Amino acid sequence: MTQAYMSEAGRGAGPDGTGRRTGRLTGWWQREGMWRRGLLLAVLAVALGLLMVLHADVPNSIGNLGSLLETFLPWVGLGIPLLLVAALLRRSATALIALVLPAVVWANLFGGQLTDKSGATGNLTVATHNVDAANPDPAGTARKVAASGADVIALEELTAKALPAYRAALAKQYPYRTIEGTVGVWSKYPLSDARPVDIKMGWTRALRATVTAPDGQRVAVYAAHLPSVRVKVKAGFTANQRDNSAEALGEAIADEPLSKVVLLGDLNGTMNDRSLAPVTSQLRSAQGAAGDGFGFSWPAAFPMARIDQIMVKGVDPTTAWTLSSTGSDHLPLAASFKV
Repeated sequence: MTQAYMSEAGRGAGPDGTGRRTGRLTGWWQREGMWRRGLLLAVLAVALGLLMVLHADVPNSIGNLGSLLETFLPWVGLGIPLLLVAALLRRSATALIALVLPAVVWANLFGGQLTDKSGATGNLTVATHNVDAANPDPAGTARKVAASGADVIALEELTAKALPAYRAALAKQYPYRTIEGTVGVWSKYPLSDARPVDIKMGWTRALRATVTAPDGQRVAVYAAHLPSVRVKVKAGFTANQRDNSAEALGEAIADEPLSKVVLLGDLNGTMNDRSLAPVTSQLRSAQGAAGDGFGFSWPAAFPMARIDQIMVKGVDPTTAWTLSSTGSDHLPLAASFKV
């Protein structure tokens, strides 16, 4: 009996069974460790969700950090699968539960863009393309954009050297055109009231024209190329000149007498960027209303942001899509509307 008792005692079990209860408690504590592990991952998950929720509160006063974040905001969601893998490896229930917050926030912000919202074909189709000043094949680029079936085409970053090639390639299909500075509009329908739009750059990179559709509907078409932005170590996101031009463009659109407005162009900013509010507060995105997916347009080799835009007021987008790459570093965009 003594030996048996000592053997039981050596295994941590006393005559009253306390050792076995202690063992069960220890096993429970070890299982409970899944709640204690991964606390840092949980904190990071919550911070990720709050960053997306409160992106508008990230200040622009320091290097335009807010606008930089909003330009690539959908990509912040990549942190979710990375944290998910880490939480599974750590076997952390706390981290897994915390990941619900950023997942729900991302789905609320961008989930709608993952569905196809296109409908019936409209009666006016437009396209826009920053053709790139260094484009090695302007004629081929023009033909690719025209192949979209667009009734109206806006081209940005035209150069004096390449302009004759664009004119020649589009002349047969688009008998009407207006060109101001480095932007141009080609149309199958008559154009009138064409004029440059001052966007505070010192040279012309925006225009406005009236397109008269076959049923007599008059649509104001704006083509614009806002200043480029850069990310620099010391200066941060250099978007101040673009922001000033966006304000001037917004004022021009606000003064537009026609109720139907289409804006085509390279705005060097996304719909999420607060600094484009003078424009985005008046118009809605054709891609957001009738597109399929995010419709990223830049850079063409690996699109990461939709900085080229087709935006409207007073017309109903029915479809919106991204065209295949040309000789440019941007992808062309197209959309149809019911006018």
